[in-house]
Amino acid sequence: MKPELAKAYEPQKCEAEIYKRWEKSGFFNPDNLPPLKSSGKAGLPGKRTAKFSIVLPPPNVTGILHMGHAAMLAIEDLVVRYKRMRGYKTLWLPGVDHAAIATQAKVEKILLKEKKLSRHDLGRKKFLQEVAAYVETTRAAIISQIKKMGSSLDWSRMTYTLDEARTRAVRTVFKKMYDDGLIYRGERIVNWCPRCGSTLSDDEVEHRETEGKLYFIKYGPLVVATTRPETKIGDTAAAVHPDDERYRKYHGKEIEVPLGKIKIKVKVIADPAVDPAFGTGVVGVTPAHSQDDFAMAGRHKLPLVRVIGTDGRMTSEAGPYAGLASAECREKFIDDLVAAKLLSKIEDYPISLSVCYRCETPIEPLPSLQWFVDVNKKIPRRGKSLKQLAAEAVREGDIKIIPDRFEKIYFHWMDNLRDWCISRQIWFGHRIPVWYCISCTSKKVDRTHEMIKSLSQMYPTGKEKGVMVSIDEPKVCPYCGGSDIQQDPDTLDTWFSSGLWTFSTLGWPEENADLKNYHPTDLMETGYDIIFFWVARMILMTTYVLDEIPFSKVYLHGLVRDELGRKMSKSLGNQIDPVEVAEKFGTDAVRLSLLIGASPGNDMKMSEEKIAGFRNFANKLWNISRYVLTSAGAAKLQPKPPKAKTLADAWILSRFARVKERVEELIEDYQLSAAGELLRDFTWGDFADWYLEISKIENKKDEILMFILERLLALWHPFMPFVTEHIWSQISGKDLLMIHDWPKDEKKLIDKKRENEFGKIQELVTRVRNLRAAYKIDPAKKINLLISAGADEKLFTEHAAVIAALARAEKIEIKKKIKKPGQCLALVVGRVEVFMPVGGVIDLEKELARLKMEAENLQRYIRSMRINLDNPEYLSKAPKNIVELHKANAIAAEARLEKLNQQIKAL
Repeated sequence: MKPELAKAYEPQKCEAEIYKRWEKSGFFNPDNLPPLKSSGKAGLPGKRTAKFSIVLPPPNVTGILHMGHAAMLAIEDLVVRYKRMRGYKTLWLPGVDHAAIATQAKVEKILLKEKKLSRHDLGRKKFLQEVAAYVETTRAAIISQIKKMGSSLDWSRMTYTLDEARTRAVRTVFKKMYDDGLIYRGERIVNWCPRCGSTLSDDEVEHRETEGKLYFIKYGPLVVATTRPETKIGDTAAAVHPDDERYRKYHGKEIEVPLGKIKIKVKVIADPAVDPAFGTGVVGVTPAHSQDDFAMAGRHKLPLVRVIGTDGRMTSEAGPYAGLASAECREKFIDDLVAAKLLSKIEDYPISLSVCYRCETPIEPLPSLQWFVDVNKKIPRRGKSLKQLAAEAVREGDIKIIPDRFEKIYFHWMDNLRDWCISRQIWFGHRIPVWYCISCTSKKVDRTHEMIKSLSQMYPTGKEKGVMVSIDEPKVCPYCGGSDIQQDPDTLDTWFSSGLWTFSTLGWPEENADLKNYHPTDLMETGYDIIFFWVARMILMTTYVLDEIPFSKVYLHGLVRDELGRKMSKSLGNQIDPVEVAEKFGTDAVRLSLLIGASPGNDMKMSEEKIAGFRNFANKLWNISRYVLTSAGAAKLQPKPPKAKTLADAWILSRFARVKERVEELIEDYQLSAAGELLRDFTWGDFADWYLEISKIENKKDEILMFILERLLALWHPFMPFVTEHIWSQISGKDLLMIHDWPKDEKKLIDKKRENEFGKIQELVTRVRNLRAAYKIDPAKKINLLISAGADEKLFTEHAAVIAALARAEKIEIKKKIKKPGQCLALVVGRVEVFMPVGGVIDLEKELARLKMEAENLQRYIRSMRINLDNPEYLSKAPKNIVELHKANAIAAEARLEKLNQQIKAL
């Protein structure tokens, strides 16, 4: 009995059921995978011995699935399904990230809106209970969306960055690093976000070029130039370059500087870090509000005066400006300087504005006592620093970054890496595993949310009595036996826990089979925008903790933008919800739109029209399968290639073998788009447009049709798992395509000679079709063809029926040499001449008039375009994108005009 497919493919009716079948099978879990049915290219007969592993970059529990997530899932699932079918024991390990700052901010916003409460109203314990309830809901939602994308993750190994096992891993690593002297607490300038109320690491700060002002302020006998005049209230020095002769006489002097309503006292210092060409060559040194000035203060033993607090407002040190927001202070301070005639001038000046990558609030550099990871200190017994280990892993080729141009970016970032601030002033997250004995420190821990008070007076600053770093919570102080113990109130930077992701998810620090079998992982696939946030930290942490790499390859996908190339955002209203479009067009269409046309490291444009186009291709594959199953479905699945009986048979078998081999090479090289494009061209072109049409002319092709279809579905499965699985179920019954063996190599089928012969027929038919289209001959209209074939007379004669049918020819005459008849269209295909008599087919006079009119219209259009494009004034004033569009249109019009002139000449 022949299997049957419905007339139309309706993904909405079958995708959920298919995913349930996959889950129920248990084959997402590599421990449950069945033996191979045959030996493949990987040389794995029967038992699966080779292993492949990848961990899912954990999506935040705060959000919903966006197109960037969908791209990540499509790429990773493609690779995982491919490896599984190739016979690998494949593990794709899922997890979600607690996203500390983002999640806390979200819950605080909900509490304020719904209950008019702050986290401080609830207290830490109750607030964290609210967060846990929120996370439980959002985590279920994000998992459901991931499943919707067809992701074949091993859900039995689900992890969470804040679960018990990951918490133990985090504490173990913290203690190890502390014991090795790599973690320390010190007072340093940190990136402070007033809105998030927490520190940020350097790579969580975005730098935006914007237009600012350069203010020249009279500074006693000097004039300083600054882009942030409000911070000058906190200056403790004026710095000049040691070789700047203009200011040599002031070196070492203390001067009193009136600044309108406030006076400061500064010391003039000479430091090589000062750029003599900037402004006047004199800069005010504000150690409490600049990384560079803080370093300068250390070199010259300058005091710190903090004039901006953690809330972004001026402190009491700012005198009459206390309590003002820094932006308000700037305006009032400038007015006061103008009134006191202390402002020399103001110039426009480009500045790099530092903002929080989460909320886009301007960053305040502030001094604070925080926990840091020392990335430059030599690791005991290793003789290298953390950043040296991380750089060597890539430099020596142990880790390959795709595309490789990002290696330079990685090295630049790693070479300039500063100590990593890992403490955050929030409640949600991994609490720092440090406890203080109150009896030993004699000072009760007190950190308020308004601002960090003088912590250096509250906490010891080194490995001192009363400080306990422990994996488990201590009950008594080992120094004095006291039980009045308090844990550090801060939490760890989220990236600290996610930096352990490849091995903590596999059960480390416990020794187990998963860790042994699947680490290092084979691939890390993520967006290029978090190579610094996350990828580099995983390399840094894993090489330190395990003395091995976390993964051997890093694949970086680009950002998903709208059809105009803009970043998708709520404010622009151009976001595309992958779940919504999956419901509308089918998940396979969404996946293909994110895979084909996308290359690693490059942004991609996305639109509903693009997705709809790939839905059409999914429907095309359905219709191809439906035709094959209808005409050849009684044929059994073909474990071995059938024998070719005609030239077309030999050609399609050879083309398939060649395409299959190249698809493998491209996927192995992570050229996923190229692999998909090649498959699409073969499916729609070679198989559907040519061989299926020929199968209607030549009989007895059932076995070859089934042979190609079976293997074509397998090749497409990693790209389009739903439609291929659905079609497969009609062929094989209960067997799942997901675990079907990848098609074997069939190199013996490759026949270049037969491909070249059929290629001549293809080219001839294609050129005839193009000629018909150019002269607008109705596709249903039968034509006559005269072929002066030369040396190919025998080839074309033997396949005259195929040529006639495909070219829609009623009569076809083939000879070695034919003289060109009158009133005909002619074309040359290599050394072959083809004549198409047009009597009764087209009205020559009418067609000639039409072509001439179209040519004249094109000439007028081109002249009008060239008036602007040859005008320098227009080119200098018009928007660049409009100019480029006009140039492209003019080039296209000129190409079309050339073709029209050729057609006119031919008539």
